[in-house]
Amino acid sequence: MILSQLTAYLAERKRATPRDISHRLGSDPQALRMMLGMLERKGRVRKLPGPGGIACTGGCDKCDPSAIKVYEWSGDA
Repeated sequence: MILSQLTAYLAERKRATPRDISHRLGSDPQALRMMLGMLERKGRVRKLPGPGGIACTGGCDKCDPSAIKVYEWSGDA
């Protein structure tokens, strides 16, 4: 059931970070990573390159990776 909630959430929002998705769905971060990876392999979502459009000039690596990775819905609604 969580997979259907994940796809519905991404289809509605178009883009989201793993942190956003985890908070919204109350999901385990490890399970979420596995589901996002599966959806990415199937071509339903794609991970945006770089820090997901967040303005970052430092390259200091102090940000939480789940806050700057952004996944974009590319599947059917």
